[in-house]
Amino acid sequence: MSSETPFQINVPDEKLTTLRAKLELASFPNELEDAGWKYGAPLADIKRLTERWQNGYDWRKYEKEINEQLPMYTRDIDVDGFGALNIHYVHKKSETVDAIPLLFCHGWPGSFLEVAKILPLLTASAPEHPSFHVVALSLPGFGFSEAPHKQAFGINQYAEVAHKLMVALGYQEYVTHGGDWGGLITRRMASVYGGRHHKAWHTNFPIGKPPSWRSPLSFLSFLLTPWSVEEKAGIERTTWFHTKGRGYFIEQSTQPQTLGYALTDSPVGLLAWIYEKLVLWTDNYNWSDDEVLTWISLYWFSRDGPAASLRIYFELRAECEDIGQNPTIPMGASFFPKEIIVVPAAWLRKSNNVVFESHHKTGGHFAATEHPEVLVQDIRKMFAKGGPAFAIVPGRTGYA
Repeated sequence: MSSETPFQINVPDEKLTTLRAKLELASFPNELEDAGWKYGAPLADIKRLTERWQNGYDWRKYEKEINEQLPMYTRDIDVDGFGALNIHYVHKKSETVDAIPLLFCHGWPGSFLEVAKILPLLTASAPEHPSFHVVALSLPGFGFSEAPHKQAFGINQYAEVAHKLMVALGYQEYVTHGGDWGGLITRRMASVYGGRHHKAWHTNFPIGKPPSWRSPLSFLSFLLTPWSVEEKAGIERTTWFHTKGRGYFIEQSTQPQTLGYALTDSPVGLLAWIYEKLVLWTDNYNWSDDEVLTWISLYWFSRDGPAASLRIYFELRAECEDIGQNPTIPMGASFFPKEIIVVPAAWLRKSNNVVFESHHKTGGHFAATEHPEVLVQDIRKMFAKGGPAFAIVPGRTGYA
């Protein structure tokens, strides 16, 4: 593995010029009367955002803010059977020497930028709560990380990259937090590297399968126990996602290359494709137009283009049917009502060593963006003095 290289985002002027030219030539579909969100992203929203992106949005302003706010680096990580990949990541150390090393792992359509709001909170030093050394990587094919060049780059490889990055940074023992694909990747890390290296994991995307008749007692309890109000709402939300919100998943997990042509050539297509998820997967979060456009721009200007981030669905689709061996290391879970999949906590406990749970009244899929203080409070509680995972990393309590 190579040494790390400091990194700053610096999109070439010609890419900005090309983007504006494409936006100027954009064509829009018509729309049915009073359609709202029934058929997808509303025409008025996409036209407004396109106009802002072309004429008012200042990428250089936000590029500068990201560069100043997030200490970024790259380094090569050797992946067994796939060669070296140049990986981009954020790395910020706490002033607390014995801070807990924590890996933050994003999913789609997120990015390393999701760590921005929680980074100063997690690294803050205070006698009242633990502090963390934080690493937030761009997954291979996302942001400014190099995409895999070979087929079958699966969940074990994503887990390998993340683990080897932590070790390369000197963190032989660490904890993790992940959402979306990041939740599944850190779960696999817990299974493969748990115990010796990976000491505990926390997620805001807690998923589990219902009890099976193969476990008669659990299955009988499942049949006889009535749903709580929260559980009923969770099942309704999950049903909505599977019946009305999962079309993107089918396309990205079966024909990502075909979709990739559209998203790579059309910035408006990319905008609409992701904007829909930002709105429908959150809990009335007040996205500003510039916030949306910064998220989309990171995909548009990504190292290997928007199509590269889609292939994770093809390669990891099997993990959505079988999430693999159950980890045994301590797990923490934060439940948010507008997550896209919300299962009863009992399902989670059945297959994981759950030591911490927190159930919230508001919030959706992008917890680090929607409710950064709440998410950080959960992570702190899990690893705090008196918490279920206190001092889980030897010699690193998180306190001065």
